[in-house]
Amino acid sequence: MTPPQMKAPGSHLAGSAPRRAFPLRVADRRRDQIAHRLIGLAAFGTIASIILIFVFVGKEALPVLTSPEVHKEVTVGQMLEKVEPRPGKPKTFIWQPVSDVPKYALPPLVLGSLKATLVAILFATPLAVGAAMYSSEFAPRRAREFIKPVIEMLAGIPSVVLGFFALMVMADWLKVLFGWKYRLNATTAGVALGVAIIPVIYTVAEEALRAVPRQYREAALALGAGPWAAARRVVLPAAAPGILAAIALGFGRAIGETMIVLMASGNAALWTLSLSDSIRTMSATIAAELAEVVHDSAHYHVLFFIGALLFVVTFLVNLAGEVYVGRLKRRLSGIAG
Repeated sequence: MTPPQMKAPGSHLAGSAPRRAFPLRVADRRRDQIAHRLIGLAAFGTIASIILIFVFVGKEALPVLTSPEVHKEVTVGQMLEKVEPRPGKPKTFIWQPVSDVPKYALPPLVLGSLKATLVAILFATPLAVGAAMYSSEFAPRRAREFIKPVIEMLAGIPSVVLGFFALMVMADWLKVLFGWKYRLNATTAGVALGVAIIPVIYTVAEEALRAVPRQYREAALALGAGPWAAARRVVLPAAAPGILAAIALGFGRAIGETMIVLMASGNAALWTLSLSDSIRTMSATIAAELAEVVHDSAHYHVLFFIGALLFVVTFLVNLAGEVYVGRLKRRLSGIAG
């Protein structure tokens, strides 16, 4: 029989608030205060750095809208106009900032970014959502503990490595497989981008599927549905907002990616809808030209204008994805409670 424990003199009475056996020393309290202040400073420093980056990019892009000197060479309206490449030739959009008559047409760059991103989403979404469904609904616990970290490790591969693989290996495979004229094109860059965004879509989609209340699955199985039918007709629709948010986050990651499209897209600003033609994206244009541009020139401010446009689009897409994920978590938490 366990002997009754003896209470030390001065111990707290039953029902009263517990007292600390070893109160913090003054030095410990000071360390805690310093740690709290450093953590808070790091958090606010991160937010402030993002705001300062946006302010800097916006400040350098503003002359495109306001500066008469920049307007002598280009205006926002001229960026959206077609021009004649040669006398007698049909008008088209041309990005040719270094020439006797510079041309700054943005539509080919926007179209190239959208084409590569679209191919990436179409390639990555079925693979990432399928893997998320398997690991959350069907995989044994040990297999899930292996699959999840392996897929998430793909996010740690440097984008320059994926771009190098797409440039040296994947481009030849796809050219031989589909018989394309150009080995570096929108599809090659998009597939490489898709590999890069699979971990983004998988992580959020898997979390959304696992957040669906267990009662949903039990009710479907009790009504006679098999595991696949319960997953397809009950769990997947319930997690659809979270999966859409995962796709939105993948879209934001893909449209802002630089190194992969710089190495595997061909870097030709063409106004064409074909996915087998070379493309030039907004991010690749900034990376390729900003280092050599004349400071404070019209070309310099146009590149920052493209950066500001890319920053706003990426921020809004990521913000929408985060809002959808937050709403899904609150809704499913309320149902589960």
